[in-house]
Amino acid sequence: MIRLLTCLIAGALFGLGLAVAQMTNPLKVQNFLDVAGDWDPSLAFVMGAAVLITLVMFRVVLKRASPLLGERFHLPNSLKVDRPLIMGSALFGVGWGMTGYCPGPALATLLSGNGEVLLFVPAMLLGGFLHRTFGHRA
Repeated sequence: MIRLLTCLIAGALFGLGLAVAQMTNPLKVQNFLDVAGDWDPSLAFVMGAAVLITLVMFRVVLKRASPLLGERFHLPNSLKVDRPLIMGSALFGVGWGMTGYCPGPALATLLSGNGEVLLFVPAMLLGGFLHRTFGHRA
């Protein structure tokens, strides 16, 4: 029960952070990507802060033998940059640039009633399902 409550609190905190930073607004993302037009650099500061906090906290957390609420850490086994990784990253970037949504902000915006996100989230879930079912298995 404590693990589920912790997940709920962490997810709510993440969603609140996205909302406060206005990352749930797709125009904020699209204006960041529009370097030749109405460029908005604020997304770079949000991402920079997230990367800096992650770099520091990973070093702190991974000094522990195991997570507080789990048996082991779940870290990637491979550092290989291969075709599926590059294609998936490119597809993610194109989708993010076209819609202004990535999975976290889209889910955080889901209950807003925004018609765009109500189309995006099912399409995102369907894409994940299709990849899991028919995608390349490494």
